[in-house]
Amino acid sequence: MKRIFAAALLCTAAPAIAQTAAPAPVTTAAPATDWMVKPEWISAHVRFLAGPELQGRGSATRDEAIAAAYVAARFQGYGLQPAPGTDSYVQKVKVIRPRLDGEPAVTVAGKAIKGATLILGGADRVAGTAAVHAGDDAATFPAEDIVFVAGAKISPSAAIRATRGKGTKLLVLRASEATAKLWEQIGKQPRLTSYLAEQPPKDGLSVIVLPAAAFDKAAKSAGKPVAMQLNLIREEVETTNAIGYLPGTDPKAGVILLAAHVDHLGVQPDGTVMYGANDDASGVAAVLELAHALSSGKRHKRGILFAAFGAEEMGGFGSRAFAAAPPVPLTDIVANLAFEMIGAQDPKLPKGTMMMTGFERSNLGPTLAERGALVTKDPYPEQNFFERSDNYALARRGVVAHTISGWAVTPTYHSPQDTIANLDVPFMARAVQSLIGPARWLADTDFRPDWTAGGKPGE
Repeated sequence: MKRIFAAALLCTAAPAIAQTAAPAPVTTAAPATDWMVKPEWISAHVRFLAGPELQGRGSATRDEAIAAAYVAARFQGYGLQPAPGTDSYVQKVKVIRPRLDGEPAVTVAGKAIKGATLILGGADRVAGTAAVHAGDDAATFPAEDIVFVAGAKISPSAAIRATRGKGTKLLVLRASEATAKLWEQIGKQPRLTSYLAEQPPKDGLSVIVLPAAAFDKAAKSAGKPVAMQLNLIREEVETTNAIGYLPGTDPKAGVILLAAHVDHLGVQPDGTVMYGANDDASGVAAVLELAHALSSGKRHKRGILFAAFGAEEMGGFGSRAFAAAPPVPLTDIVANLAFEMIGAQDPKLPKGTMMMTGFERSNLGPTLAERGALVTKDPYPEQNFFERSDNYALARRGVVAHTISGWAVTPTYHSPQDTIANLDVPFMARAVQSLIGPARWLADTDFRPDWTAGGKPGE
C-alpha cells in the first residue's frame, strides 16, 4: 500500500456518497466444497516473495522482476493464457524516475538562501512573488504562487493540504520538530514525481524547509521575488507486471480483474530490508490461489484476468500502465478486486472478516458478502484507503474497483517487521477460501455492479 505521506499529498476530498448499510457479517466460508485452499500453499508463495533472497522487491528493481517472473510461472502452471493480444505473461513498463543532484538553489529578492531541504519536488524551477501566512488557521491560506508558512501551530501535512486547489507552486516551511519528523517519515529522501515514460506530468506543488534563522529572515520579504531551481537527473527504469488470462465461454459477458501488487520498499538507504510479507506478498498469494481454484474445473462464462502489478509503492505505475493500455477494453471489465495486506485480522472487524475499501461506493461489496465473501465496510474512512491502492487507477476510469484488506493499519506496516513470522496464514487461507464461491458466481452470472450515487470517482 502506498505510503501515508504520499496519499496525504495526492488524495482529494471524498465526494458525498449515498450510504449503504453493511450486511451482517457471515461466519462461514462460501460453499466451495470441491476446492480447499491449503495454508501451506499460501505460505509457500509468501516465503519466496518475502524471503531474504528478493530483498524486499523494491519497485522497478531486478528483485521485483524476479517476483513477477515467479507469478507468471505460476499463472502458466495453472493453465492460464497470456493476456489477450500478447504472447507473454509479463509486461514491461518504462518509468522515468528523477533524483536530486545537490541542494535546491533558493533565492529571495535575488539573494541566495542556503540550507534548504527539499521535501516535495513538483517542478524543476519555480518563480513568483512571496506571500506569508502568519496565522494558525490553514483554511485561510492565500491563493498565491509562493507561500511562507509562519504560523507555528500549522502542521506540515495541514499546510500541504491547505494549498490544494489554490494553484500554489512553492510552499516554504520553517524547520521544526514536525518537519524533522516528516523528513524521517519519507525516508530522508525528497519526494520527486516519477512518471510513465509516455505521460510526462504537469508541474505541481514543491515544498522546501528552511533553517529557522534563514526562514525568519526570508519571511520578511513578502511581495518580493522568490525562485527555486532543482538540478534533477532523470533515469529510465523498468517495472514489471505479471498478467494471466482465463478465457470465458461468452466473449460478450465481460471480464473480471483480480489483482495485487508485487513490489514493496526494497532495501533502504541504511541497508535495512523491508520484506513486505503482508504488503503485499499476502495479496499476491491470494491472487495466485484464486487463479489456482478458478482455473480448475469447468470454464466460466466471463473471462478472468489475474494480475500482479509492479511499482505500486512508487506511484502505482504498473496498474496505471494497465489502465492506460488495457488488454481488453475497460468497458469490458465488469469489476476489479485488488488484494492488499490480507495477512492479519483487524481487531475492529468481526472475527474472520476483511474490509473492502469504498464499500459504500458501489453495490459490489454487499452483493459478494451476501454470497459468502468475508468482507465488510472499511472502518478507517479518514485514511482514504480507497485511493491508496491499485484499484484506484481503474476506478478513476469508471471500472467498479475496490481493494480487500485484512488489517490495513497493522503495526508492521512499512517496517522491517513485515515478515512471514508476523502473518496469520490460517486466517489468510480461510479468507481466500471465502472468496472462491462468490468469485465463481460473479464469473458465471449476468450481474454487473454499479456505482452508488456519488460513489464514482472523477478522473
